[in-house]
Amino acid sequence: MNIAVLGLGAMGLPMATWLQETFTVTGFDISAERGQLAADAGVTLRGSAREASADADVVLVAVRNQEQLEELLYGAEGIVAGMKQGASVILTSTVGIQAVEEVAARLGGDGIGLADAPVSGGPARAGKGDLLVTVGAYPEVFEHCSPVLEAMASNLVWVGEAPGKGQAMKTVNQLLCGVHIAAGAEALALAGELGLDQHKALDALMSGAAASFMLGDRGPRAIQAYHGETAEVKSRVDIFVKDMGIVTSAAKMVGMAVPVAAAAEQVYLQGLSRGQGAMDDSSVINVTKPVKG
Repeated sequence: MNIAVLGLGAMGLPMATWLQETFTVTGFDISAERGQLAADAGVTLRGSAREASADADVVLVAVRNQEQLEELLYGAEGIVAGMKQGASVILTSTVGIQAVEEVAARLGGDGIGLADAPVSGGPARAGKGDLLVTVGAYPEVFEHCSPVLEAMASNLVWVGEAPGKGQAMKTVNQLLCGVHIAAGAEALALAGELGLDQHKALDALMSGAAASFMLGDRGPRAIQAYHGETAEVKSRVDIFVKDMGIVTSAAKMVGMAVPVAAAAEQVYLQGLSRGQGAMDDSSVINVTKPVKG
């Protein structure tokens, strides 16, 4: 099975390097820097997304948002025009329910299947095939993509037999992730303001009932940001601006109040307004940190 991985960012690159151990993988990214990192990792690169996907049975897409997805598929150099009939797209990105439903309908008309398969777990787990992958796909598309999906995931959940259901599940997931990051940052900022050793506080919290994956993962980088250090960027603030916007929009669509998620969304928006959009999302610790004269 030939696979193209389009988007070799924080998640796309480790997924590509893991998948190439089992499949024939070609890749492309608009960033020359990311392309070089992929080449250094042994990924075979092509000169364009269309070239990379021309012979692919499965095209794995890891883009940032709906606009990038639509440009990749149907823009001036869109890949759909050059894809094989019967090929499938695995969309690993979080772009929203309605966006995926619309894209799936259009792809279906062009003879291309769509597995709506947003992923969760972070770059380190992506590089080991240890992701949570929640899939919305028609049965025939799910079957076609299953070898790739199973290689990516330690927990593969087929949540619905239509595109959009994967996004729905990821929306619920991101509600919790976004709230956990914001709450963890707020707690560690308070620990610092109360004069506690934040590293000891984090260790204590992770050994008790307050522990969470996000607290343990983001906590050390949040402490770095609190002390004015530049933390490694593993997931950007502007990604959670997007994701929490998807959460609150989905809630509005079904007439549901999500006050905790809405409060967390404001934390990321404040980070964005302070110029932290490209910084690691743990940097939102400084949104609640008091400004001292």
